[in-house]
Amino acid sequence: MSEIPAAPGAVIVISSHVVRGTVGNRAAVFALETLGHLVWALPTVILSWHPGHGRATRVTISDAEFRSIIDDLIDAPWIGEVRAVLSGYLGTPGQAEEVARLVTALKHRNPELFYACDPVIGDSNGLYIPAESAFAIRDRLLPLASLATPNRFELSWLAGAELDTNAAILEAALGLGPPRVLVTSAVAMMNGGTGNLYLSGRHALLAEHRLVENPPNGAGDLLSAVFLARLLQGLSEERALQMATASIFEVIARTAKRGADELTLEQDASSLATPMAMVQMRRLMHPGQMRRK
Repeated sequence: MSEIPAAPGAVIVISSHVVRGTVGNRAAVFALETLGHLVWALPTVILSWHPGHGRATRVTISDAEFRSIIDDLIDAPWIGEVRAVLSGYLGTPGQAEEVARLVTALKHRNPELFYACDPVIGDSNGLYIPAESAFAIRDRLLPLASLATPNRFELSWLAGAELDTNAAILEAALGLGPPRVLVTSAVAMMNGGTGNLYLSGRHALLAEHRLVENPPNGAGDLLSAVFLARLLQGLSEERALQMATASIFEVIARTAKRGADELTLEQDASSLATPMAMVQMRRLMHPGQMRRK
């Protein structure tokens, strides 16, 4: 699999929007713009703040309204600007159908369109969206994706398997469908660490860093956006993974040091642009190699 050639273009980002906080589109748009990308931002739901902080009003963009916006985007006179799409949290199964329609239309115009699907469906506590929405993401969006960025629980749910080892994670990632899969919360090989595991046709890589206890929400949204941004800049997969992992670790660690309850992106743009944190990179045996033995 060749690296993605660097070229100008816009990224359509489709996810949740919070009034206060740095999750969903608030994290992804900031990261992509900080790294020099033009962004079109489409909210799927609007919340006062992340529900983890307590009760929050939720306004879901209706399927009819969402469909109309997708119609506008497909017919927009500037649609030729769009080079990539990133989808995250979706409010209804119907929104997944419309994202699929948008991506299909864009790929018809430009077969090189890059679609990154962050299947935001749950965490170690279980699904936090209706199963019908999770099935729609699995069945309609993942088959279209150039890159999927699930956490380990999400990959386990999608694969229907327990993922207690990195070998099991790699096998599940290989069977997921997209040619590139980035899995967060992988099994760390270093004490007191956590990792991001990446599988493509060329690489099986683990990027590890020190575990930060009780991090604020939004790290997954941020990682998906930063990794996408680095790939679109033409970096190698290994370098993109190393830089994206370093950025997210730095932001999380600095946020924790400040005692903040949300990622402090406004103070940490330099961590996105020029991360300095050390990341342990490991090359793992690719599932394809294991099967040939």
